[in-house]
Amino acid sequence: MPKRLILLRHAKSAWDNPSLADFDRPLSSRGRKAAPVVGAYLARRSLVPDLVLTSSAKRTLETLDLVCAGWQVKPTVRKLKSLYLATPREMLRRIQAVGREPDCVMLVGHNPGIADFANWLCSHGKAEHRANLARKFPTGAVAVIEFDVEDWGDADAETGHLIDFATPKQIERGD
Repeated sequence: MPKRLILLRHAKSAWDNPSLADFDRPLSSRGRKAAPVVGAYLARRSLVPDLVLTSSAKRTLETLDLVCAGWQVKPTVRKLKSLYLATPREMLRRIQAVGREPDCVMLVGHNPGIADFANWLCSHGKAEHRANLARKFPTGAVAVIEFDVEDWGDADAETGHLIDFATPKQIERGD
């Protein structure tokens, strides 16, 4: 069975309090509205992960809570400070360390790392999805990548197959 990786960029964050450190910024009202839309989209497509690796920044944790709110089965969540503004190589190390199980993992992170990571992983997939991903990975967007491996340790750059890429706006429009 192939391994499936879901990459989620945190939803839109608030910038109205300049005294807050970047790590502590919460979601904006737009972000709080978009995150459950993405969660419902993933559930409709049976893309609910067994394990989530997430940055421990406030906006990623809030995004994850809202994305998972409507799911029947809640995934195991690992909050990792090392995923805050992580490089693609650091994200890959975290994914490779998962081992043989589970088959579906989600990583919740930040740009520019998450966009660079998604593009670095995907050498195959629908041309339209790959073009949209290469153009921009907006807040709240989700990329779904499959790897033809038995163990996450064998997942690597340029071996992923992009099977879906969607933004909150596309989901709301029904694209």
